[in-house]
Amino acid sequence: MTRFADCVAVVTGAGSGIGKAAAARLAVEGAKVILVGRTTSKLEAAAREINATQKIPAAEVFTADVTDEEDLVELRQYIEQQYGDLHILINNAGGSSNTKILEMDGKEWDRIQEVNLKSVFLTAKVLGGLMVNGAERSRSQDNRSIVNVASLSGHQAGAAIPHYSAAKAGVINLTRSLALELAPYGIRVNSVSPGFIETPLTEKGLQNDKFVKAIERNTALQRVGKAEEIANIITFVASSEASYMTGSDVLADGGWLIK
Repeated sequence: MTRFADCVAVVTGAGSGIGKAAAARLAVEGAKVILVGRTTSKLEAAAREINATQKIPAAEVFTADVTDEEDLVELRQYIEQQYGDLHILINNAGGSSNTKILEMDGKEWDRIQEVNLKSVFLTAKVLGGLMVNGAERSRSQDNRSIVNVASLSGHQAGAAIPHYSAAKAGVINLTRSLALELAPYGIRVNSVSPGFIETPLTEKGLQNDKFVKAIERNTALQRVGKAEEIANIITFVASSEASYMTGSDVLADGGWLIK
């Protein structure tokens, strides 16, 4: 398939896990993909792996902190200079820690809000503006889409991750607000909420057999998900095949909430 031929895409948190898998899928389907994150070495390794599957390199690296508006303005300037437009934005950067409310300090709360929620606001503001400019210039039915990666935790709060749960619930509602604001320009905005997925973020927990068995017991499909499975959903939502879909959240939790 070449659903993203002639498209320019940005994926944040693209050095590993879901972000890397989504970037790879976009590249396979024809997009020029800019991998964004804070760790250059991880991004470069991901880009090499993606480009090894392509006759013409499709992935490149831009090191940036998505909680820093100045970094994002520089990214926008780079995209304008190199490509002149942006069609797809995948907001995947995020992180968490295990802390209870009564034991948490304000700095830790702020850190998790910034990386999970503020980052979505800033990238949507800075790069969404670039997408609006492109839509106004083209005056066509180009597929333009933002996909924000939320979480099962945005639907069902976790006792030891209150800051993360709150931030991801915020991502889901911010997605709806963005969808309303950008709809007049033909830009769709949706979110995807993964359940328990094999990624570097969950790697330590998944080394605990009791934790894995609890997931299997409480998930209808009785297993942990794979990053590639979430990437498949993200790219569908980002593609023109989901052209009548905006302001929606796609819950991909293996049936956790229905148990």
